[in-house]
Amino acid sequence: MRALRITLILLIVLGGLFVLADRVAVGFAEDEAAGRIKSTEGLAATPDVSIEGFPFLTQVVAGELDDVKIGIKDYEAPNGGTGASAGTIRIDDLDAEMHGVAFSGDYSSATADSATGTASISYAELLKAAKSEPVELGLGLTAKVIGLSDGGNGKIKVAVSVTDPVTKSPQTVSVLSSVSVSGNTVKVHADSLPKLAVQLAEGRIRSITDFQQKIEELPGGVKLDKVEAAPDGVEISVKGSDVRLVG
Repeated sequence: MRALRITLILLIVLGGLFVLADRVAVGFAEDEAAGRIKSTEGLAATPDVSIEGFPFLTQVVAGELDDVKIGIKDYEAPNGGTGASAGTIRIDDLDAEMHGVAFSGDYSSATADSATGTASISYAELLKAAKSEPVELGLGLTAKVIGLSDGGNGKIKVAVSVTDPVTKSPQTVSVLSSVSVSGNTVKVHADSLPKLAVQLAEGRIRSITDFQQKIEELPGGVKLDKVEAAPDGVEISVKGSDVRLVG
């Protein structure tokens, strides 16, 4: 019995040491990966990296990690513009989960079989894509988009300021709009057009109410998948395959 107790104690101690070594190793790997992702993507801040699964060391031996979660704050994605319109759009939170991550021994390269995640963009940021400067609609009317907000039921509420030639006073009209993804572009399309003081062609009104925003060069090459309106902005689903995290 004494020998059995000693053996059990040794197994518990060895098991504890293995768990400790495993957690130290995974912490080092997470820090190393975060630093390399920051450098590769040119990020201003170090991302959060969490390597899932236990034990980590057996995954290292196999050369592939089951799941890796990455969180990036305030990511500036190119807006697809050219010349004076070139710039970026800020993604407040970009969270992705990578599956089947193969990596090199020194962590200089890592590629995921697949990836899924979410990205959030505030209404204030998305508003930059709308026509926020007065635009001539014809017959003396001018209009501009002055605000975006949650319209409920997955819709965006678009507030438009319209000034007619008679009163010269701006009036605010609102429309509920649908939001969708096409390729690398988020599109906002009014479900119905606002009623104005004069009759105008639909195309002229939609030149104000409808707009789109390109979002390019997301980390690792993940792509836009779906989008929906949320209380504080739009929530975008992203996905990808053969996603290069590092190298």
